[in-house]
Amino acid sequence: MNKQKIESSQAPQAIGPYSQAIRSGGIVYLSGQIPLDPATMMLVEGDMTVQTRRVFANLQAVCEAAGGGLEGIVKLTIYLTDLAHFPLVNDVMKQYFTEPYPARVTVQVSALPKAAQIEMDAVMVLA
Repeated sequence: MNKQKIESSQAPQAIGPYSQAIRSGGIVYLSGQIPLDPATMMLVEGDMTVQTRRVFANLQAVCEAAGGGLEGIVKLTIYLTDLAHFPLVNDVMKQYFTEPYPARVTVQVSALPKAAQIEMDAVMVLA
């Protein structure tokens, strides 16, 4: 199997034994991103809109390091500690994606790393 590690200094560095993303052929598997500022490795301050935008910015940076962009994402998983944020996340997502939207699942979880309220991982296909 041919797999390539993808890294971006514009996204938070991995905080465990994993890669920001792995490319295998034309498919890129992006690890989960929480709303960490890559410069400080601290959670961004602000409401859920600010946090969601930071997650998308982190995903975008990793997509770009792999030679793509958010438009190449075909599968997105969103983890929320409170599903009450679901409508807000949907509104922010519409600012980053157009039809056809990626396939997606949203899951409520009891906790996320660093006490984040949101995390997303994705699968991207390179053209």
